[in-house]
Amino acid sequence: MSPEITKANGHKINGSGLRSMPPIERFTPLTPHLAISPTVSVVVPAMNEAENLPHVFATIPQWIDEIILVDGNSVDDTVAVARKLRPNVKIVTQTGKGKGDALAAGFAACTGDIIVMIDADGSTDGHEIISFVGALVTGADFVKGSRYISGGGSDDLTFSRYFGNKVLTTLVNVFYRTKYTDLCYGYNAFWARHLPVLDLDCDGFEVETLMNVRAAKAGLRVHEVPSHERCRIHGESNLHAVRDGIRVLKTILRERRRRPTQPVPELASRPAADRGVA
Repeated sequence: MSPEITKANGHKINGSGLRSMPPIERFTPLTPHLAISPTVSVVVPAMNEAENLPHVFATIPQWIDEIILVDGNSVDDTVAVARKLRPNVKIVTQTGKGKGDALAAGFAACTGDIIVMIDADGSTDGHEIISFVGALVTGADFVKGSRYISGGGSDDLTFSRYFGNKVLTTLVNVFYRTKYTDLCYGYNAFWARHLPVLDLDCDGFEVETLMNVRAAKAGLRVHEVPSHERCRIHGESNLHAVRDGIRVLKTILRERRRRPTQPVPELASRPAADRGVA
């Protein structure tokens, strides 16, 4: 494939008007049939997750360009284990508290074109990253994992969490005219150029809702992909269904009064090949 000529079914197609393709050495093969030129950063907020990191890091594909571990001042060997597993891991020490604050710090340290956020407790599967990246390079601006669409699921969803998520998801869909199936899930990916749209300014677990709402209000192309949530491997979750559910509800209501940030436009609306996928 060249910048000027594309072949389809043996026929040449005039590719005039497309911007130049990146050089072939810029492409990273993801599968025998797919290669991309955008770089990918994975952000992993962690606090006292030393026992879980070997499993989590083992699922993150080797083609990922950088892993950002945001350490919430762990008192165990989280940082040492991360460096042993991936010597090139980038460590960011969190100065504030909460998941939202940790993600904001991690996103600020990313250098990749695409940012993926996963959890450090083993509940999110790094093998699924290819689905998120694939959706982005083929047209999406923001990709969110869903446990409720075909192919998704959860091993760790209590009735209270399920019911609360259902109610809050319905509320967001009514207020913001979205069609989300899973609002409160922490597996998301997006183009780094949309960070100003997301503009994280919250501390806690409501961060996923904040991102989903602001992406919708800004008119980003949001795509859901199936994801299967596993149980936490070691330790106890810091999530409190009632307390954090109230924070999510307040976020949903507060965002109705906030004016959306305009997204950074693409260079142009291009076919997938012109966005760096081959």
